[in-house]
Amino acid sequence: MKLTILAIGKPGRGPEAQLADDYARRASLAGRALGLGPLDLIDLEPRKPGKAPEADLLLAAAEGAHLIACDERGRTYASRAFADHLATLRDQGERRLVFAIGGADGLDRRVLDAAGSTLAFGPQTWPHALARAMLAEQLYRAVTILAGSPYHRD
Repeated sequence: MKLTILAIGKPGRGPEAQLADDYARRASLAGRALGLGPLDLIDLEPRKPGKAPEADLLLAAAEGAHLIACDERGRTYASRAFADHLATLRDQGERRLVFAIGGADGLDRRVLDAAGSTLAFGPQTWPHALARAMLAEQLYRAVTILAGSPYHRD
């Protein structure tokens, strides 16, 4: 199952972007044997401001995939439960899993309605570049949990 993080905006070249890239690379390498990956990071830049143009881009890029909307009101998972969720989707035959991170104003209702599930990193609001890095790390962590690696400790 291919994994993709779709994010509105450009993360720049700062440490958050480097961290996300590093975890995406790790997840891609570790997930290969498990049928998870590669993990792609795709940044989308709408031509017009607002949630509606962002939604158009996100929905077009996620077409045909199982969509998970990253939203502060979404479901929170412990790391092992998140790994189990990914494995269940893979085992049910999903071929592509897309995580959507919206712009500064969050996700348009159309993206939330189209999502098969939601994901929150708790009730706080996080900068988009940091949310992208945190999600990439959690995907790497999920892959290592499923592989039986000692990376994750309970």
